[in-house]
This record gives sequence, structure tokens and C-alpha cells, in this order.
Amino acid sequence: MAIGNEALSKAAERVPPQAWFGVSALFHYLGPSFAVLLFPAVGVLGVAWLRIASAALIFAPWTKPWRTWRRADGRTRWLLVGLGVCLAVMNCAFYLALDRLPMSLVAAIEFVGTIAVALYGLRTGRNLLALLLAVGGVFILIDVTWASDPLGLFWAFLNGALFVGYILLGHRAAQDGASGGVERLGAAMAIAFLFVMPIGIAEALRALTVPELLLAGIGVGICSSVIPYICDQLAMSRLPRASFALLLALLPATATIVGAVVLAQIPTLRDLIGVALVMAGVALHKPAPAR
Repeated sequence: MAIGNEALSKAAERVPPQAWFGVSALFHYLGPSFAVLLFPAVGVLGVAWLRIASAALIFAPWTKPWRTWRRADGRTRWLLVGLGVCLAVMNCAFYLALDRLPMSLVAAIEFVGTIAVALYGLRTGRNLLALLLAVGGVFILIDVTWASDPLGLFWAFLNGALFVGYILLGHRAAQDGASGGVERLGAAMAIAFLFVMPIGIAEALRALTVPELLLAGIGVGICSSVIPYICDQLAMSRLPRASFALLLALLPATATIVGAVVLAQIPTLRDLIGVALVMAGVALHKPAPAR
């Protein structure tokens, strides 16, 4: 893993953290948009199971989660367990929400909880203005006529709350550098798989005997949990937590664009105005030096 550690560290230093976040934002909803297409064939929890299982299996030989666990102290082990359980429940709630609500609404609700994280770390009037622009854009993206499914909204808000937990725990995992953060991410993903194992296995069995569905499920895992989570760690290792939280305003905008291209959920003029405000807020923001 030494070569991998060195490569990750160099990549994290040479590429701007905002670029890593941009890749993460794209795949954060590109993968789920493909997952939605699999729901009828595999089932919502079956797709969630395939996502987590495939990601855990991909991370395992690279990050060696058993070694990370063995070397960790008691506090770090609790961090790994918390992050793993958070990832498992968050991914299931996310897919259950996507099964009932448009992707852009789920993304907007996901961002609401991160506002507090961004506010906590604000230091300048410029960044406050950036936050206000981004928040305004996000709420323009929320169309109240969509909010007619209480169960869907429950899953969406649960996912949003757990997403805040992912930011806090993931940022803490990245504090020892990009390579250490990815190793901890691999261990947390293994724990997430153990947690989700009994939840979605019954539905996932449908795909295990159909090569096309199995490969599609693995693709969802790579697009949803491997690429974006690694990019998150590379960005978190260099960005203050509040700056990372503000960048999350890009997620509803990204979801609107991906939803239009992949799921034919065509944005309205109102949606496009919301996306523009989000982009303006993110462009205006100036992160403080990482501590």
C-alpha cells in the first residue's frame, strides 16, 4: 500500500480540492441515476446491497480493512463503526427516497442539513454571501408540488441527516491525510457491508444469477461509492469542513443535470435559475486555509 499511499498523497496535493469535489459531485448522482433504472429488476434494497457489497470488495484488497482495524486505537475503531453504520443506513434511505421522489428534490433535502455545518465555519462576509446565494438556489430547486409523499420525504430527510454525519465523520477520517482517509474509508465500507448484509440480501439474490444485473450492480457500486467517496477524502484532506459543506450546494444542481440527461427529468426555467445561483455561490466562496 506504500505506493498507493504515495500516489494518493501526490494526487491530493497537485490537484485542486475543488476539482476532486467536482468529480465526486458528478458521480454522486450519476451512479444513483443508474441505480434507479435497476430498481424494477432487483429491488431498492437489493440495489443498495449490491452497491455496498461491490464497493467493500473493491476496497478490501487495496486498503486491507482488517489491518486498519487491528492497528486502530479504541477511538478510531468507534469512528470506523460510526462511519460504516452511517454509510449503510444512509445509502438504503437514499435509494428508498429516490424510489418515491425526484432526484433533484432528494438532493435539495440532502443539502439542507449541511447548511448548519457551513454556517458554523463561516469567517467572512464574502463567504456568508456565498452561502446565501447557494441556499437560495437550492430552495428554488425545491418544488413544493413534489412534496406529496410522506414516506418518501421521511426517507429523504433521514438520508439528509445521515449525510451530515457522513461529512463530520468522513472529515475526521481524512485528518491524517488522503491516504490514511482512504484506508479508513475501506474499513468503514467493510463494516457497512456487514451491517447491510441481512437487509438487502433477499432482493440482491435476484441479480447474483443474472450476469448482466450483477455487472450493472457492480457498476453502480463503483460510480456511487468508490469514485465519489475516494474523491471526497482527497478533497476533505485539504478543505476546511465548512468549505466542503458549502461545496455540497453543487449536489442539487448536479442532480438536476444528471436527472435530465439520464432519467429524462427535464428542468424548468425555475430549476435553471436555482442551478445558476448555486454555481454563483460556490464560485464566490473563498475557503480558509485547512487546519
